[in-house]
Amino acid sequence: MRPAALEWSVDNCTIGAAMAILGEKWTVVVLREVFNGIHRFDDMRERTGIPRQVLTNRLAMLVDNGVLRRVPYREPGARARDEYRLTEKGFDLYPLLVAVREWGDRYLSGPEGPPLDTIHRDCGAPVHAVLVCEAGHDTIAPRDVVPRPGRGARRREPAVRS
Repeated sequence: MRPAALEWSVDNCTIGAAMAILGEKWTVVVLREVFNGIHRFDDMRERTGIPRQVLTNRLAMLVDNGVLRRVPYREPGARARDEYRLTEKGFDLYPLLVAVREWGDRYLSGPEGPPLDTIHRDCGAPVHAVLVCEAGHDTIAPRDVVPRPGRGARRREPAVRS
């Protein structure tokens, strides 16, 4: 039996479009740093070891895509420079980073445990990425989720056979 998904085009897939922006290691590392309060270029370089040109390119791409915004600052006696701050679009990526961190904690952390916890600022309890539905059911298992064509789905053009 052919999977029903084969009937639908992936030309306008939003996962593919998102990965065109986020799908490279250093991009996610830059986002991790900004979420962790590191906003300045030199601080990011020092903390991560990202090559200068790679960091320049990733920051520019994230700004161009509306994930980060530049905020000018000037240290006394120095030239004006930019800090990088999250936009609303950028803040919306936080659940993704929490989910990736949790996956890494589960499968990749060493015997001493994970190097970072995410906690609720107000009460100090751990924060987790979970699947919920709009009807109010929360903590849904991934196997209980079914993909279906959405409003923007397009039928796939039949393959031309020669």
